Amino acid sequence: MSETRELYGASTGNSIRAAIALAEASIEFTPRCLDLRSGDQRAPEYLALNPLGKVPTFADHSVSPALVINQSNAIIQYADEQAPGRLSPERPSAQRYRVYDRFYFFVTDVIAPSHSAFFLRQTGQQDASAPLDRRALEHLLMAEAFLEGEYMAGDFFSMADISAFTFARSVHGQVDWEKLPRMTRWLALIETRPAVRLGLQAFESAPSLRK
Repeated sequence: MSETRELYGASTGNSIRAAIALAEASIEFTPRCLDLRSGDQRAPEYLALNPLGKVPTFADHSVSPALVINQSNAIIQYADEQAPGRLSPERPSAQRYRVYDRFYFFVTDVIAPSHSAFFLRQTGQQDASAPLDRRALEHLLMAEAFLEGEYMAGDFFSMADISAFTFARSVHGQVDWEKLPRMTRWLALIETRPAVRLGLQAFESAPSLRK
C-alpha cells in the first residue's frame, strides 16, 4: 500500500470503480473507508478534501500541492493517463474512441439515471424513481450487442468494462442472464481479474477515515 496515494471511499459503485481502475493501472494506494451511515463523509477533515461530502476522493501526496480528484470518472481517467495502454489504447485510433464511446455510454445512459433514481427514492419519491431504474436496466441490457469480442469495446479490457461491471453486478438479481449469453460470459471473465477482485475488496477491511 502507498501512504502517498489514498483513495477515500465506501462499498459503493463509484468507489469500487475508482479502486478497480487504480488497481488495473498498478497504481499503489491506501484505501480509506468512510462509514457513510455514521456521517464520516461530513467530517471536517474529509470536507477539506471533498466539499460535497461524497465518495470517492483520491489524494496523491507525492506532488506539491497534493493532487485531489473527487469524481470517480476523473479518477479512472487519471489511472488511464498514468498507465498508458492499460485502460484504453495508448494512441489515438478508432479502437480508442470506441473505448471512450462505450465508457461514456455506461456513465451517462446507465449509471446516471440509476443515480437519479436513487436520489428520488431517498426523498420518498418511489413512483418517480421507477422509470429511471427501468431506463438504466434497459440500457444495460443493450450492451449484449457490444460484445462482439470478449470485452465491451473489443478484444481488450478497458475503462468501458469498469464502468459497466459494478452496475451489472449491482442489478444481478434483476436480469434474466439466460437471455444474455455474451454478457454472462463477460461478467464471469471480469470477475476473475485479480485487479477487479482487489477493487471489490478495497474498502472491506480498509483503515477508517478516523484512524
